[in-house]
Amino acid sequence: MRFSRSDWFLYTLIVAWSLVMISVPLQRWTAGDEALPFAVTLGAVLQAAAALLLLIYAMGERRALIIAGVVALAAWGIEFIGSTTGFPFGAYHYTDRLQPQIGGVPILIPLAWLMMLPSAWAIAWAIAGKRGRVTFIVVTALVFTVWDLFLDPQMVGWGFWEFAPFDGIAYFGIPLTNYLGWLLSSAAITVLALAVGLQPVKIPLIPALVIYSVTWFLETVGLLVFWGLPDPGMVGAVVMAVPMVYAWLLVFRRVRAK
Repeated sequence: MRFSRSDWFLYTLIVAWSLVMISVPLQRWTAGDEALPFAVTLGAVLQAAAALLLLIYAMGERRALIIAGVVALAAWGIEFIGSTTGFPFGAYHYTDRLQPQIGGVPILIPLAWLMMLPSAWAIAWAIAGKRGRVTFIVVTALVFTVWDLFLDPQMVGWGFWEFAPFDGIAYFGIPLTNYLGWLLSSAAITVLALAVGLQPVKIPLIPALVIYSVTWFLETVGLLVFWGLPDPGMVGAVVMAVPMVYAWLLVFRRVRAK
């Protein structure tokens, strides 16, 4: 398999992001919790840049930037509504640890949506794209939301945001309404992205899967080994592995068929 110059640039970004995230435990050990916001922000910027490159390679600069803008604006709007009204995630608010913020929402948060949605779109299309647009949207929401089985317990543990006390069923301290909110929000953003020209069939599956798989690996090791969250680490590792492994099997099947 030969790599083009654009492939090398994309995978260089992925390696840089991975190294930043691998260094987070060391940074926390040497500089304390004050190092976490910068390290997480830098990692998110690099991962979002890699995700944006996926869109550019798939659909060209103009359409990719439009889609990225729609994702960022929609994600900020959803988070602003969510943090001020409690809908659709449940009552929560961001602390002042992640800066800068607009309307009480860290600008890092829309980047976090952007950095994983293209991978979710590519994987969902590989799994269910030929079964129709509605199925693709539903599978995208599931592929994207399972990542949050890691993320919310970790970010709450780091003090980046907090949920208000609640009565109801919880997932390691996180209200289940949060995950319903993730499903609804990722589906809604996907609908908007499709409306402005998203073509998930064109997103290269292998680099998208690499981003998704590295995220799975870093989250699994982080929660199990470094962050003291073995229970959500185990659940997230198993559940997020389901679409990841299935998509890799599809890749291997295509390679063998050639």
